[in-house]
Parts: sequence; C-alpha cells; structure tokens
Amino acid sequence: MHFEEDGEKDRFYSRLASIPGINPMPSVGDWILLHVEQPSDLARKVNRRLAPGMVSVPRGMDGAVRVQVGDPKDNELLFRTIREVVA
Repeated sequence: MHFEEDGEKDRFYSRLASIPGINPMPSVGDWILLHVEQPSDLARKVNRRLAPGMVSVPRGMDGAVRVQVGDPKDNELLFRTIREVVA
C-alpha cells in the first residue's frame, strides 16, 4: 500500500523521530530505515510482541532496522511498541 500521497509516511517518520535513541533516515518507498543502538535486539523484541517481520534488520547496514509504513492505526501500534521496547 502507498500512503506517501496522504502524508502518512511523513507523519510516521516524525513520530518515530520523537523516540529517544531512534533516528529515522531518509528512505524510499513504503519503508523507513531507523538508526538504532541494538538493531537485532529491537527487532526481536518488537516482532515477538506484534508479528514476525514487523521490524527487520537489513543486510550490510550496521546499526539499522527497517519498518514498513502501514495505515495510521498499524503505524501507531508499531510506534507505541518501539517506544516501550527502547524505554
């Protein structure tokens, strides 16, 4: 799904940037790349709480995870889960 037209990706990006320790990076498509301290740990904890594959660790990129932009409700759930995991 493409939510870029209605600004959902920008809104989600800004929400993620408000979490201490999470640094969104410019990203293309329906994905947002996040620079984080412990990517494997973050991905494992979030995926365990939500669903496998919600957060993935891209190959060849140290210190990063990627999340897919979904609808506003799914994005808010993912945002809250990431915030709780890194708190």
